[in-house]
This record gives sequence, structure tokens and C-alpha cells, in this order.
Amino acid sequence: MGIFCCFPDPVDFDGDVNLFHFEMHRAVGKGAFGKVRVVQHKKSKKLYALKYIEKEKCTKQKAVGNILQERQLLEEVDHPFVVNLRYAFQDDQNCFFVLDLMLGGDLRFHLEKNGRIEEKCVRFWVAELSCALAYLHKQGIMHRDIKPDNVLLDTEGHAHVTDFNVAIHYSRSRLHTSVAGSLAYMAPEVCSRKGYSWQADWWSLGVCSYELLFGRRPFEGKTADSLTAAVAKDSLRFPERASEVCSAEGIQVIKQLLDKNPKKRLGCTPETDDEMAVVRSHPWFARLDWDALEDKELQAPFVPDLKKANFDISHELDEFLMVEKPLSAKKRKENVDINSLSPELRQLEEQFTIFDYTKPRRISYYPANQSLSLALTKSLDRDGSLDGPRSSTQSYSLTLVPDGNNSGDDSSSRAGSPSLAKPHQLFMPIPPEQAHVRNSTSSRQEAIGVAITSDSHPLTPR
Repeated sequence: MGIFCCFPDPVDFDGDVNLFHFEMHRAVGKGAFGKVRVVQHKKSKKLYALKYIEKEKCTKQKAVGNILQERQLLEEVDHPFVVNLRYAFQDDQNCFFVLDLMLGGDLRFHLEKNGRIEEKCVRFWVAELSCALAYLHKQGIMHRDIKPDNVLLDTEGHAHVTDFNVAIHYSRSRLHTSVAGSLAYMAPEVCSRKGYSWQADWWSLGVCSYELLFGRRPFEGKTADSLTAAVAKDSLRFPERASEVCSAEGIQVIKQLLDKNPKKRLGCTPETDDEMAVVRSHPWFARLDWDALEDKELQAPFVPDLKKANFDISHELDEFLMVEKPLSAKKRKENVDINSLSPELRQLEEQFTIFDYTKPRRISYYPANQSLSLALTKSLDRDGSLDGPRSSTQSYSLTLVPDGNNSGDDSSSRAGSPSLAKPHQLFMPIPPEQAHVRNSTSSRQEAIGVAITSDSHPLTPR
């Protein structure tokens, strides 16, 4: 009798991206619908963060619209201070986001660990986050949930905005009234339903700055109603001896960010269309080389300790104790009648489309927000760099791009390439002390994948 051996089917890297393309490593975060874990692309050996969302939980909580919104917005974003989307796909049970890896932890983790953050660090992060916000607003995107939990550090200490679950394309012709985000960080015009726009993000940045510097939020309340009233009506006050913690220039920035009049906030003055012009010229940032900052050439004043885990290590226990089934790649069912699915699952099936950053991508899901023209753009091979066009050979392709902006060439983007993992990093799980990756040429994001986020601070006051 012969001996039969079972070998796994070879991975088709030329086909559409799927979970078989990745090797699973440790879990580093947990959200409302699934977990976040480190993964490694089997062919390129690049590290990423895999955020996966259970379709069943998503549909039960009526969050399909938010998931699709996040998926669509992330496809339009590519910035050095944003946790960028690299791949998106789904199987029968889950939807997957493959994102830039951030091994430095989120600002909530470091704030709770240290009590408060030094002014020089806060100033540096506020500058980087200001660049990210100005970029998003230029794209017509309002984040709506800027808070320490949604700011992740890379291994060099640079700050990145993450979690676009409640982000939207804002209207340039009308104000929004829907309440979304975390109450403690909402601008007065948001929580009072008076109508708001992109200026609300700058208020949230002001709340974050205050909290990082002083270890508490500027407005507090024991209930949602009392917190809403405090944000809407209370005057801004600083702790005793605030001048010993923060310079007069830093306090002035916070005051300007937390101006209850959105038209008077720092970055929001109507005299200029450039949100960053006033920010760059503020005395608090006088010694900052903005060009070097945006190129990630400046040394961050705080570098995370990679010898220690910069996230909650308990996320792996559920699988280790067999409370949950470990995530594994599975082939999709064949010949499924899509009409037999529930409306929500059918919507996910049809609209959570595959995305691959190495291939040409769509510019905007909302053409009404920008004047689009059909342009013939030339793509050239750049050895797989994220900084260049994404075709493997010299070719011509038709791409929808905004008038006057040839988006077929991504060369202006400073988002660097994911880095290669070293041979000793290939086992599972990856110990924190070995999970370091060197900077790429453009100093974008060294390690790609570990979005260490937390859903533990929702609308309820803390």
C-alpha cells in the first residue's frame, strides 16, 4: 500500500490577494468586531497589521455601512502620518484590512504608563498630526475621532492617525449634524448638534494635546449629559502650576485649538485656504524644520522601547486558552448564490472589494466632491516602491484624476515602502525585542502591520 502525503496547494501570488498570502503572527489588538495581529507576506517578507472583522458581528450591530465607509476612505489616503491601507479582501467569515505596522504603541498606552507626556514630545506629535489633518481635509475627509487611542507610534516615535471607522467625506456646501466619535473629544458644535465641519478635528487635537501634557482632559463630567454641558458651556481652565509643565507658547496653542468658535481655531481661520500656514508660523513651532518633519528626517524626542511590549499582551490569551478559534486561511465556497444572502452580507460581498497597493487604484468614491477628468497617465516600474506608480512594466493606463492633478503618478507621496523582516523574525510569535525593523529609504513606516488600537473609550465619559 502506498503512502499518501498531503501538501498544501501552492499560493498563487499573481492572483487576487487573500489570506493564504500571509503568515500569521501574534495578536496585538482587539476591536468590537475582531482582532489585530501581525502578519507577514509570504513572498515579499514584509510585515503588516491585519485587522479582521467578523461579518456576523458586524451585521448584528448594524455596522456594515461604517466598515464599507472605512474601506473606501482608506483607499483614497496615502500619507506619512496616516496608518495607510495596503491590502483589503474578504473570505466567507471575515473582512480584512492589511495596514501599516506600528510597533510603538498608541498614545493612550504611553499616557497611562507615564501619567503625562513631556512638552517636547507633545509638540513634535502635534506638528505631525497637524500635517495629517491638513492632508485629510484637503482630500475632503473629516476623521471625527482624533484621540490618543487613535494615534499610533512607529518604532522611531513618529505619530500616525488610525481608525477611520466614523470618518466621512465632509460637505463643502452644508454642515453636518450627525453625532459620531468619542464624546470627550467632540467639539461643542458636534455634541450640541448645531452643525459642524472639518474644524471639529482641530478641537479634538486640542483635547489630545491638553490630555497628553496634563494627564487629564480639559472638560469632564460624570455622565454624558454633564460632559456635553461642560464642553458646550464651561470655560477652558488649566491645572495649577501649568506653566511648570508647559511653556506659554504651548498653552497658547491649546487655547487656540480649544476655541469654541470653530472659525477662530488654530488651523481654521478663514483668511487663508492653507490650514497649516498659521500652524507653521506659531511661536511654539518656531524651531521646527517643517520640510524635514514632513519627510520624516527629524529625530523624534521619544523612541518607544522595543524590548518591551507596547500593547496589551493579553490579546493572545483567548486563542491560547482556546476561548476563540485561531484565525486561519480558508478557501471560499464556490457557486454561492449571492441572492440567497441577507441584504447586509450581500452588501459586504459586493462593496468590500479587493484592494492591492501594488496595483492601480481608484482615486475617489465621491466624484461629486471634486471635478474629475479622464487623463492618460504613464506608469513606470520603480522596483515595487510605494512611492511610485504601481505597474510591473512600462505601460499606459486610463485613470480618473482631478483636474490639474495627475494622480496617476504617486511620486509626490512620502509614504515609504514596507520593510523586510529579518530571518530571525520569521517564527511565531514574534517577541517584542525582536520585532524591530529598520527604516526604509524614504523613512516612511519601518514595520508595516501592527495597528495597536483600542475600542475601550467610546461615547461614555471616562
